[in-house]
Amino acid sequence: MKLIAKIKSDFKKMFHKNAKDMRVFFAPGRVNLIGEHTDYNGGHVFPCALSFGTYAVVSKRKDNKVRLYSENFEELGIIEFTLDRLVLDEEHDWGNYPKGVIKFFKDAGYQIDCGMDILIYGNIPNGAGLSSSASLELVTCTILKELFNLDIDMISMVKLSQKAENEFVGVNCGIMDQFAIGMGREGKAILLDCNTLRYRYTNIDLKDSSIVISNTNKRRGLADSKYNERRGECDRALEQLKEKLNINSLGELTEEEFEENKHLITNEIDRKRVKHAVYENRRTIKAVDSLENGDIEEFGKLMIASHKSLRDDYEVTGKELDVLVDLALKQIGVIGSRMTGAGFGGCTVSIVKNENVDDFINNIGGEYANIIGWEPSFYVATVGGGARELKSRRSNEK
Repeated sequence: MKLIAKIKSDFKKMFHKNAKDMRVFFAPGRVNLIGEHTDYNGGHVFPCALSFGTYAVVSKRKDNKVRLYSENFEELGIIEFTLDRLVLDEEHDWGNYPKGVIKFFKDAGYQIDCGMDILIYGNIPNGAGLSSSASLELVTCTILKELFNLDIDMISMVKLSQKAENEFVGVNCGIMDQFAIGMGREGKAILLDCNTLRYRYTNIDLKDSSIVISNTNKRRGLADSKYNERRGECDRALEQLKEKLNINSLGELTEEEFEENKHLITNEIDRKRVKHAVYENRRTIKAVDSLENGDIEEFGKLMIASHKSLRDDYEVTGKELDVLVDLALKQIGVIGSRMTGAGFGGCTVSIVKNENVDDFINNIGGEYANIIGWEPSFYVATVGGGARELKSRRSNEK
């Protein structure tokens, strides 16, 4: 695979070493088909791993230094720190994600007895909402597990990655991104109950249709967005509901229970946020049932309802995402379309009949540029496997 050969060569040049012990790792990006802003509310999500993601070339060092270099952020050069000083440093930018993972591995008692040189290359569009940060965390986890022969399973690594993002980087994310990236399987999506971490795989059988991801190309920094604000609004409402109801998360509520008890939420804005969380959770379960029953049209209708709720009740879409969805729903062959990810920019996900995909991309590209002022990007998604070491030429090409 040319990409692997290139990043190995780049590693040698960047770190000035002809490392015979170089190893290559990969963690995918993810797209969530439905179930948005439900993960941290104890609800269900339905993501899948993608075929593109984050690659890492790694070799051990003889000292305790960790040196990181990303070909996506060349201007930052090599980021360097030591294993005995794992603290957040704003100047280390993206390097704080792997640093946080290393810290929480060590805090959990895992033995990391030497430093590393790591070159990163990602082909997830930065800021697109396809989880480049969680991909970076999980590729780091996989490096640590394999390089130091650690006895840790994937779900434990998923939890440590989320902890690193929450407590080290300071982004109050749920567990969906890390779970989808760590546990992904080729050709399958995961229905995950974020409250219990119970999950099941579902075949992505779209018959004569494909998943098309449309990128607004509006950068949005998750930590800087209103993501934490939305989570705070839901947490505040949950405390009011708990004064009467014996619940631990909004995901435990049915639509009927919400309607009967919504008066307990005194803030009207908070009430709207909870309405989205409850109805979106139920929509997700119905959507997966529809897909498993072969009813793609119903799945598409639920995607559209999801976007409307995110726009009107959760208020996380914005002009660019709304324009992309509105344009998508006017195209021939579109079964459903919605924003995906945290919102405030990023991407939409659409199900489009294969015979109409080219027209979909051409039509929307031009119209979006006329309205917004710049062009979107498009990816016809291939559903891939989870984080792993790429051990041979054959496995690299999968």
